[in-house]
Amino acid sequence: MLAQHVLLGPMEWYLCGEDPAFGFPKLEQANKPSHLCGRVFKVGEPTYSCRDCAVDPTCVLCMECFLGSIHRDHRYRMTTSGGGGFCDCGDTEAWKEGPYCQKHELNTSEIEEEEDPLVHLSEDVIARTYNIFAIMFRYAVEILTWEKESELPADLEMVEKSDTYYCMLFNDEVHTYEQVIYTLQKAVNCTQKEAIGFATTVDRDGRRSVRYGDFQYCEQAKSVIVRNTSRQTKPLKVQVMHSSIVAHQNFGLKLLSWLGSIIGYSDGLRRILCQVGLQEGPDGENSSLVDRLMLSDSKLWKGARSVYHQLFMSSLLMDLKYKKLFAVRFAKNYERLQSDYVTDDHDREFSVADLSVQIFTVPSLARMLITEENLMSIIIKTFMDHLRHRDAHGRFQFERYTALQAFKFRRVQSLILDLKYVLISKPTEWSDELRQKFLEGFDAFLELLKCMQGMDPITRQVGQHIEMEPEWEAAFTLQMKLTHVISMMQDWCASDEKVLIEAYKKCLAVLMQCHGGYTDGEQPITLSICGHSVETIRYCVSQEKVSIHLPVSRLLAGLHVLLSKSEVAYKFPELLPLSELSPPMLIEHPLRCLVLCAQVHAGMWRRNGFSLVNQIYYYHNVKCRREMFDKDIVMLQTGVSMMDPNHFLMIMLSRFELYQIFSTPDYGKRFSSEITHKDVVQQNNTLIEEMLYLIIMLVGERFSPGVGQVNATDEIKREIIHQLSIKPMAHSELVKSLPEDENKETGMESVIEAVAHFKKPGLTGRGMYELKPECAKEFNLYFYHFSRAEQSKAEEAQRKLKRQNREDTALPPPVLPPFCPLFASLVNILQSDVMLCIMGTILQWAVEHNGYAWSESMLQRVLHLIGMALQEEKQHLENVTEEHVVTFTFTQKISKPGEAPKNSPSILAMLETLQNAPYLEVHKDMIRWILKTFNAVKKMRESSPTSPVAETEGTIMEESSRDKDKAERKRKAEIARLRREKIMAQMSEMQRHFIDENKELFQQTLELDASTSAVLDNSPVVSDMTLTALGPTQTQVPEQRQFVTCILCQEEQEVKVESRAMVLAAFVQRSTVLSKNRSKFIQDPEKYDPLFMHPDLSCGTHTSSCGHIMHAHCWQRYFDSVQAKEQRRQQRLRLHTSYDVENGEFLCPLCECLSNTVIPLLLPPRNIFNKLNFSEQPNLTQWIRTISQQIKALQFLRKEESSPNNASTKNSENMDELQLPEGFRPDFHPKNPYSESIKEMLTTFGTATYKVGLKVHPNEEDPRVPIMCWGSCAYTIQSIERILSDEDKPLFGPLPCRLDDCLRSLTRFAAAHWTVASLSVVQGHFCKLFASLVPNDSHEELPCILDIDMFHLLVGLVLAFPALQCQDFSGISLGTGDLHIFHLVTMAHIIQILLTSCTEENGMDQENPTCEEESAVLALYKTLHQYTGSALKEIPSGWHLWRSVRAGIMPFLKCSALFFHYLNGVPSPPDIQVPGTSHFEHLCNYLSLPNNLICLFQENSEIMNSLIESWCHNSEVKRYLEGERDAIRYPRESNKLINLPEDYSSLINQASNFSCPKSGGDKSRAPTLCLVCGSLLCSQSYCCQTELEGEDVGACTAHTYSCGSGVGIFLRVRECQVLFLAGKTKGCFYSPPYLDDYGETDQGLRRGNPLHLCKERFKKIQKLWHQHSVTEEIGHAQEANQTLVGIDWQHL
Repeated sequence: MLAQHVLLGPMEWYLCGEDPAFGFPKLEQANKPSHLCGRVFKVGEPTYSCRDCAVDPTCVLCMECFLGSIHRDHRYRMTTSGGGGFCDCGDTEAWKEGPYCQKHELNTSEIEEEEDPLVHLSEDVIARTYNIFAIMFRYAVEILTWEKESELPADLEMVEKSDTYYCMLFNDEVHTYEQVIYTLQKAVNCTQKEAIGFATTVDRDGRRSVRYGDFQYCEQAKSVIVRNTSRQTKPLKVQVMHSSIVAHQNFGLKLLSWLGSIIGYSDGLRRILCQVGLQEGPDGENSSLVDRLMLSDSKLWKGARSVYHQLFMSSLLMDLKYKKLFAVRFAKNYERLQSDYVTDDHDREFSVADLSVQIFTVPSLARMLITEENLMSIIIKTFMDHLRHRDAHGRFQFERYTALQAFKFRRVQSLILDLKYVLISKPTEWSDELRQKFLEGFDAFLELLKCMQGMDPITRQVGQHIEMEPEWEAAFTLQMKLTHVISMMQDWCASDEKVLIEAYKKCLAVLMQCHGGYTDGEQPITLSICGHSVETIRYCVSQEKVSIHLPVSRLLAGLHVLLSKSEVAYKFPELLPLSELSPPMLIEHPLRCLVLCAQVHAGMWRRNGFSLVNQIYYYHNVKCRREMFDKDIVMLQTGVSMMDPNHFLMIMLSRFELYQIFSTPDYGKRFSSEITHKDVVQQNNTLIEEMLYLIIMLVGERFSPGVGQVNATDEIKREIIHQLSIKPMAHSELVKSLPEDENKETGMESVIEAVAHFKKPGLTGRGMYELKPECAKEFNLYFYHFSRAEQSKAEEAQRKLKRQNREDTALPPPVLPPFCPLFASLVNILQSDVMLCIMGTILQWAVEHNGYAWSESMLQRVLHLIGMALQEEKQHLENVTEEHVVTFTFTQKISKPGEAPKNSPSILAMLETLQNAPYLEVHKDMIRWILKTFNAVKKMRESSPTSPVAETEGTIMEESSRDKDKAERKRKAEIARLRREKIMAQMSEMQRHFIDENKELFQQTLELDASTSAVLDNSPVVSDMTLTALGPTQTQVPEQRQFVTCILCQEEQEVKVESRAMVLAAFVQRSTVLSKNRSKFIQDPEKYDPLFMHPDLSCGTHTSSCGHIMHAHCWQRYFDSVQAKEQRRQQRLRLHTSYDVENGEFLCPLCECLSNTVIPLLLPPRNIFNKLNFSEQPNLTQWIRTISQQIKALQFLRKEESSPNNASTKNSENMDELQLPEGFRPDFHPKNPYSESIKEMLTTFGTATYKVGLKVHPNEEDPRVPIMCWGSCAYTIQSIERILSDEDKPLFGPLPCRLDDCLRSLTRFAAAHWTVASLSVVQGHFCKLFASLVPNDSHEELPCILDIDMFHLLVGLVLAFPALQCQDFSGISLGTGDLHIFHLVTMAHIIQILLTSCTEENGMDQENPTCEEESAVLALYKTLHQYTGSALKEIPSGWHLWRSVRAGIMPFLKCSALFFHYLNGVPSPPDIQVPGTSHFEHLCNYLSLPNNLICLFQENSEIMNSLIESWCHNSEVKRYLEGERDAIRYPRESNKLINLPEDYSSLINQASNFSCPKSGGDKSRAPTLCLVCGSLLCSQSYCCQTELEGEDVGACTAHTYSCGSGVGIFLRVRECQVLFLAGKTKGCFYSPPYLDDYGETDQGLRRGNPLHLCKERFKKIQKLWHQHSVTEEIGHAQEANQTLVGIDWQHL
């Protein structure tokens, strides 16, 4: 404030020449608003890039501009910003179309060409601004770059200096938070909280003073910090700085921010600041202020850097004229800036080098910098300078790579990124300077590649395994980073013919240098097969050095294809050195590389360890293959197309080390007869297979534009077809398997519709693409991008498909597009003599299949090659013109037998022999297809008019053999059918016998089935009368005997009162799912009295069960063993489990469902306590009087007991005064009917409910235990009723049996629990509950009728009543009591509803005649009106009142029906079991209520009127009616999770505006949304940790305790995943309800496709919450995935 007032204020006045409050708005008005947006992104803010229109992926829009642009209807990507970039809206160079959003479009109308923005300012304003900006900016730069710690620049030095210093701690990226916090606690002895505060600030701002005082005091802290952090790494940077310097620096930063805000008012001011900043100083080069700041960037701290970067962005980068000048300064200083960055340790986004993305991606600037500053060469040279390690041949060397070098190498890679930015937009027209500079850059690039050519060479290990795995990753990282750059270099070359020719020559020259004398030291040899011979060198891949890195050869291959594609090769052949090429030299290294792969597959390099396996993997991997494997194939194709195919094949045989086998006749036979090492045979077989595969690839891979006559979409289509022929895939899988270009595009969307169908996902899973059936014919089994596993999967899938379609299972080679002319001669390899010799030899082996070592896949490949050759000849014949003769004569060559001396049969004859070979069943279809095609081709040849058409003997032979074959198959099928039928007949015969012999057994099981189904279906046993659930007229149901089996010992047992206890595994948890008030908090759980549940149900206790039954003693044994195991494990290693044994948790032994206690199984307890009812049953009024008397008597006796010092005489007198009601014997104590084991289990479950529900230590004697048991029963029933109502399911429809069992056991348990509690305690509870409805002198301070949840009250009264009734021998039955209690509570509830009902008038209700219900309600309302002293609102219509009473009481009636159904075991009437209408009447009948509920009041008017009066006179009711307090209205609304927005980006936006509540306006790193209440929390960070029960927990965990009593459902906004938390140790991630258009979730927002809410999935999460299954879900997830267990959930 003071700084603004004293220092900045006067400057603003000076600037404007008047009050800034008027001056600035004037400037703003005069200023034309910019057409650039320039909004600088905050961390985590959503950014959008359009995949159709952006020039490159770094062009992004902020949310506001995006929503107002045309791109929102295009294919866009959404990401969250790391902070620091700015919005490119309005930049015409960033967008192919739609550069402006609606807001910025308005500003473009009157842009004249580059007018000077200073014209809007008056002369003197300009002069003053210039003056003040120059001084301020210079001051700020001076002070920020000042390096002395204790003295100021001379002109600022003060006269007398105080001895006050700051100990300043600086940020680095080496030390962790923990190290810093620990060190600070020791150094400046502060608390952990303070240390965390320091550490967070240091991390955020880059520096923080941790001590203030005299020099000594600060120096001492400094030495402690340095000593403590220098052990493993370099120490933390600490400076002791004089306080005046710190003050000046802080002000300097403030000034820079101030300048940034001032120039926002006017473009003119911005222009002046730019001029000031870029003005050369007196010291010449690099002396301008901007240069000085940039060059001292790495010496500044984080906070200072971000301030001045922001200033640069809002000034230099927003002014187009100065952006160019700044770009030039940046390029001139490029090497220094990058070197600073590499030695600095801050992340890239805090370095000024990061501004390259703002400059180099602008196409016009990039071109200008290339031509004027030679930027390409600078970047590449800077890069080469940082990689100094070379070997003797000048190649990069990465072995013995230290951590420091690796760190440096990671940083150097950002240079490659800069190169990529510069190249990303290809030039449309070339100038001569651009050509010259580009080719200079290309030279530098070739130098770089030359250093990579042949790096990391490897030699095969023989004898023993390699000792040290060599460093291979660095080389591959380099290759991967350069992949796009290499591709882009080729694209640049392709766009200009002159450049292409020059580049081709240069590349060839470099390759010659690399392998100029490639023959030296290796002696030449001559190979000959079939009368052809060739000179080559002796070289064995398995013995010499070989490298997988050949970027120069591969670049040449790429350029060669471009010559063909752009037809330069045919237009200017004289300019190209094609005649100088030496094909054997070109193919040598790529061939070695492919042989290496083959040998690795053959297992010859096993001893070279994993590094080699990984290299081979990446060589073929989708990330690298485009510039590695693919280009090697192209290089071989290039070589073969220029040499004699026979020569090539011989060289190839020699490199594969297979020359002997094929050149010496009978070598194979000798070889196998000598029974050589089995491994060697296996190796040779694999090598032959690999070699044949390579030939298939050379001839068949013509889908690159330039090799074959295809375009780019054909290539992508083919990739997709082959991926989908393995299996249907989701969009993201498919994208991963396709290569991306430099814009992260695969080009898939444009073609996918043509080749696949999309199948939408269900509730789980994701959308899938399936291949269209008509594309199957393009499947090539030997597709070159298949891995071995994919190939076999694809083969199986395709054969299966063919079998389903009843076709034969041959997978013939697909028809291929023709080669480009430059590569046309490639096909001759198929009909060359050596090839035919190889094919003949292998077929020969197959025919004499015992004498030779051969494999089926070898044969399969030969068949494939023959098929390819036939297809090729067929193509040639179809496309032949009149005068041409087809030179491709494969069919003739394969029908000729061998030469005279050996007379080996022709290939055709061997195929016909193999067609019927029994050991080749699998390949039969393929051979048949070959013979058929052969005949078709032959016919085509002969149908030329010269020769007559004749059937060849081959066809006849084939036909007859085919018929024979068919007949044979048919006969076999018939035999199989008969055999099946015979077996089936035998089996059914045996079955019949068995049933006859064991008749009585089967009878029993049938009866049993019938009886169990009767219990399960609630089917009415007594069908002809109405069913009543309670009261004296309760329907009597015959006792069902219940047999159950223990899941642990498999023993069956009947549930009886006196037998051993059987229990159900159960889980009790606190719940706020029904809560209407989450802010309530129990201050002291030890003193809290839970007797009355408030109707806001702020926190209940919910019980669930998986329904599995055990003996109590079996469970006890099981639990003890779990506990023992846990203690043993604790000593070994403290791994978390998914359950917490100390809290009594365990997993159900059968279904692994999380449980923490057990519920005993009981018979209906009411039938045990029910005594005879012989007298007249009293009506409600009499009953209330009787009960009141009994209560009085009890209370009198209690008082007596508590004051024993009275004389006995007094006692007897009092006894006389107290008239004991007739038949009431308060001294009688009933006998507990249950066995010891059942009693123990009743106590166990009761105590567990009490412990969990109140969060206290277990204590079975506590008087609150029975209350908690009743409460849990009531709450669980209420939550189930809610779920059923929300889903519109009938109340007694088919409940899942685990729910049914749970409710039945829970209700019966709650009804029996009083037998193990102290009788007087339960009676006391009953008295108190009863007094809340029937007032009584001794109970004061009871809640008013508005503050009691009536269903909880009903359950409590009904279940506590037997404790009173057992001492009553007057003959009033339990049933009567139940009925009266129920009626009383129902009436109280009706009064509750009437008091709180809203009174909006409805116009339509006057017309209809009032029925009796309505008039009765009106009368009752009038009574209320009178009792409340007219405070009740005016009387609305009867119709309206009756409607609100019916609606309000429905949930209560449904809950009561469930409760009495399970309590008394009366089956539910069939009418309630069907969905549909509201069942009001049926419920009333079942619960023995009159249909007109108001009759209850009329029948009992004498007592009810006085009760109503007493209820209404309560002061709280008066306060409510006078509007001084709130009350819950009925029916209560169902709780839902919050409403989520349809589009995910609005959530991201909301979260990016959310700042951490604790660390002053700092952006939160992991904003997390609570789905229950909608709060945003700052998760997973030190700043928001709070203490909970003595532990530090993160914001989410703390929130679960206040909002969900320990359970929480959150959405982590930046990661887009749902987080479930339960307690401190349990949590799991769950799939989010947001899907992209392809039906997939995007956890971690990695793909950036637009996401939309899927309502079904959100409902599923909501259902989990309603059903209280979140904890169970977490348990299952943690059991299934052990990594989840180790996460520190409590810190989230």
